[in-house]
Amino acid sequence: MARRTNRMMQQGMPIQMHDKKAEMDAATSYIPRKSSRNGALVFGIATFALVFIVVVALWMLVFGRVSIYTLVAAALLALLAISSVHIALNWEKVVILRFGKLARVAGPGLYFTIPIIEHGTIRIDQRTMTTPFYAERTLTADLVPISVDAVLFWVVRNAEKACIEVEDYFAAVSFLAQTALREAVGRATVAEVALRRDELDIEIKHDIERIASNWGIDVIDVKVRDIVIPKELEEVMSLEAQADREKNARMTVAGVEMELAEMLAEAAKIYDMPDAAMKLRTILMQYETVKKSGGAVVTVPTAVSNGFVDPGVTK
Repeated sequence: MARRTNRMMQQGMPIQMHDKKAEMDAATSYIPRKSSRNGALVFGIATFALVFIVVVALWMLVFGRVSIYTLVAAALLALLAISSVHIALNWEKVVILRFGKLARVAGPGLYFTIPIIEHGTIRIDQRTMTTPFYAERTLTADLVPISVDAVLFWVVRNAEKACIEVEDYFAAVSFLAQTALREAVGRATVAEVALRRDELDIEIKHDIERIASNWGIDVIDVKVRDIVIPKELEEVMSLEAQADREKNARMTVAGVEMELAEMLAEAAKIYDMPDAAMKLRTILMQYETVKKSGGAVVTVPTAVSNGFVDPGVTK
């Protein structure tokens, strides 16, 4: 199904709604190749084990024995250590609160917090995010229900705003993109949506970044991937497009015919024979007919030559 859908998209063929849903499911159900945080987890475990062993060893050196209280004290000190020493990955920012108020933004790398007093409230991934979104059966300005599928590329530039100004910035961006898409489609006719896709991308991007900038989020780009128009309207638009192409072809032919007539008129003036222009056009038409059909036209030589004889001259 996924290969067939991709082939249809590459060929510019319309995709039905059930195919679109299958495509969206495939896009969101793939196995993500996200970077691992196992290193930070191992660092925390190693810190806990190191502090625990050091406390127990010091206790042994001082008191010569280990009791249950020693193990409890070592565990508590190890917990305090791992709650004080942290690692943020290269693409992460950590928003730290102190007594519920913003203290600072830490990371990437090693950072420290005061146990109990400070805590990291959220880790902000500052890599480029990709969010697919679509508007199903959205009415255009001329009341035609269409479905539009798009993808949003964005990045969190200000971790502080993303944490404080909005509850769930990822969900907020997704809903904002879908709303902006519906509004942009509703302001345009179906022909404008289908033919001016680049302008639709720019319009949606502007609407999203106008609000998302208040959340510390930059919109990199918006790309409309597919537009699904009702079947019956596809046939009408196809006929309209064919009529426009035929009209343009006829106008082009008429323009060429006008230029040719002017050239033949000039040739008739050179021959000083007003009727020679029409007879030259007849000869050209015969030549074109023979060239297209691959046949032959037999003409009596005297009949052709008589066309260039001045009527005022007698044999």
